[in-house]
Amino acid sequence: MELKVFRDTLSAAGGSCTVKAEIPIENEILISDYLPQVFKLVKCFARPVILQKQLQPGRLTMEGYIRCTVFYQGEDGAGLCQTEQKIPFNKTVELPGFEFSSWSAMVEGETEYLNCRAVNPRRIEVRGAFGLVISVHAQCRTEVITALSDCGIEQKQAVFSGVRCAAVLDKMITADGELRFSKAPAAILDITGTAVIRDLKLISGKAVAKGEIHAMCAWRAQGENTLQSIAVSIPFNQILDVEGLTDDCKCLCVVEPVGFSVAAGEGEEPGRITANALLHLRAWRPYELSFVTDAFSTQYMTSIEMKKLSGEKLACMLDETAAVTGSGPLPDENTRLLACFAAFGPAQILLRGGMPVLTARVLVTAFGENSLGEIESYDKALELVLPLPAGIPADGELYPECWFSAEDLQAGCTGGTLEVSLNVHIEGAILYRQSWSCIGSVELGELLDPADPEISLRIYYAQAGEELFAIAQRFHVSPGQMLAANGMEAGTQALPSACRLLVPGA
Repeated sequence: MELKVFRDTLSAAGGSCTVKAEIPIENEILISDYLPQVFKLVKCFARPVILQKQLQPGRLTMEGYIRCTVFYQGEDGAGLCQTEQKIPFNKTVELPGFEFSSWSAMVEGETEYLNCRAVNPRRIEVRGAFGLVISVHAQCRTEVITALSDCGIEQKQAVFSGVRCAAVLDKMITADGELRFSKAPAAILDITGTAVIRDLKLISGKAVAKGEIHAMCAWRAQGENTLQSIAVSIPFNQILDVEGLTDDCKCLCVVEPVGFSVAAGEGEEPGRITANALLHLRAWRPYELSFVTDAFSTQYMTSIEMKKLSGEKLACMLDETAAVTGSGPLPDENTRLLACFAAFGPAQILLRGGMPVLTARVLVTAFGENSLGEIESYDKALELVLPLPAGIPADGELYPECWFSAEDLQAGCTGGTLEVSLNVHIEGAILYRQSWSCIGSVELGELLDPADPEISLRIYYAQAGEELFAIAQRFHVSPGQMLAANGMEAGTQALPSACRLLVPGA
């Protein structure tokens, strides 16, 4: 008789790593003729936009551009002005070598430093570096033993409930809408935006995403220094081809605006606004798999080899809003605030009071005109803390795939103190990696010695918490016989208290 071994494949958690890299920024920005000349540089911002990612054994290659934005004070009372340029890059980072059948990579980071100077009134030189934080998580197909039979084999089984990464998509989309100004604009200072998915439908191999991009345009009218704002909603409807996507998947879809452009209308016609946004789609398919954690034979000597496996679970989906506030002194108590922006650092999960929380650094930059008529920038670092839902395990490895957007950003100056408040919208998912031991291989050896026919029962003094399977394994007896001999309920695994057990003979 031959031992029968049944196997199946599991989407196990594979390689996982977080690495840092640096993108150098060296560029010259020319001020367009229709913009005022530079009187004073105020602030420079850099933000990477990742268009493509490719994972190969031992390295990750990224292509995209740095969106470099410079705010300056224009000559002849032109006030706060802005210009920007896209700096393309191609970056390869070294990773530990690991096998993978699917993977995802979150690319976040913060500006390390930026120095800019006006070479002349229409040329700005920018030098600096942006620090990337890249988190890569992979899954790989792994074979596991799901059941054993014949040769007097007894087995202990467990069930793992996890998720398999079914789809990862990052796609640039565009959406157009109308933009009507109450007066003829002299300059557009900046356009920021958020996005919302109103409806997401999953069809085999396709996803249909409908939603809106909410843009907020800060602008100045002809002959005026006061900044005004105008809000516009831009609808979008995207049909996505996503291989591996099915309607039973747990799906996350986030739209992240990365840039806007405006074209003036002719005559009485309204202007047009175009939004560029990155659509991030993640899908996970739930599964359950039974596997063998221990085994022995009542007839043969048994040799088993154990191995470690890790699986992934979807701990929770996030669609939350957290309030962030802060304050700090200003060097000039008569500062008049003009504009305010927020940027986010990498997300991480920490334990606070024994409970996991999602944290990120929030850097708020305010622009203000001081009592001398000069425009200055003021930075305030804040911390976002979002407690995660109850029931998420504090042990094991938790990692986020999240995107942040600022909503209702407010700043004020009272008595020389900068007061900042904003709501941060967090969309994403928290995944959990759990490890366990299972049988990697099993072999049968020599036949066991025949049992003494004069011994029909033995007595074993068991301690509380001992497992019935381990006791049966010690005596090479079927756990089912142990249950029957002691009048225990079927399915009993651990002994609730110390007791005397009858161990049947062979």
